[in-house]
Amino acid sequence: MDKVQNISLRAENYINRIANPIKPYLSHIGRFLLVATFFEDAFRICMQYPEQFDFMRNFRRLPAPLAHLFLVFCVGSMVSGSVLALSRKKMVWACGLLVSVVLIQSLGYGILFYFSFMMRNLSLVGGVLLLFVESIEYERKVSGRGDNSFLFRGLPTLTDSDSEKSTYISLIGRILLIFLFGSLMYNSNSKDSSSSGLFSVIFRGLYFVMGSVSCLMVAVGFKARYSAMLLVAILCVVNMFINQWWKHGHGSPERDFLRYDFFQTLSIIGGFMLLLNSGPGEMSFDKKRKEF
Repeated sequence: MDKVQNISLRAENYINRIANPIKPYLSHIGRFLLVATFFEDAFRICMQYPEQFDFMRNFRRLPAPLAHLFLVFCVGSMVSGSVLALSRKKMVWACGLLVSVVLIQSLGYGILFYFSFMMRNLSLVGGVLLLFVESIEYERKVSGRGDNSFLFRGLPTLTDSDSEKSTYISLIGRILLIFLFGSLMYNSNSKDSSSSGLFSVIFRGLYFVMGSVSCLMVAVGFKARYSAMLLVAILCVVNMFINQWWKHGHGSPERDFLRYDFFQTLSIIGGFMLLLNSGPGEMSFDKKRKEF
């Protein structure tokens, strides 16, 4: 047992040495990556507005005024929420806008009950929740205050129980964030089995085991930062190999789907980087272990 602990401590020290140079920038990189999919989606809607409008009118059967309102709301909410999130202004509004646009788009485009899209969207919502918690921790450090009232200026002062709410939000965010892994495994199993050579089988087996263990450790908050770092590495590699949208022509529908998946995965990587920066929160195995 002592040998395992010594190996674990050496591994942690080695990882810390590698991560120290980028540690001051983790929060900025994480927030930028998290909102990347919202900026990309807003840009795509603007560039393909006639096609998007036709889709809402002819396939989703929305009246013309409602179709325009839906698209304008999506673009406005994504851009304004992302800008607020990057500038750390009005974080309640920023996160509310980003979560609402994820839910409304799922309903509007009719993808709410598609397993892959649902898992990705839940994971993206988890990333936004972690962004909210990270902003609370950041403001506490800057202001030196122990409450959350700075986030809700103009609203009634929050009680001490609201600190517990941010703890629960962190827990929910961690759990939702790992749903992307389920989506990736589902897509991987849905691929043509013709590529199931020995190397492919070994790679998928390692990918499944390492990803599953890391996701479980993130969910319970055990060595959550190191598990998040491993998941960031896994997702970066998988994203670059699976979602190669740049290889397809501009008129290809597959290009749009792959680009959508690529930027969504980038955003979820940003969520893991925020978790890596701020830690798993009070309701975690790591925190309870420190108390004892």
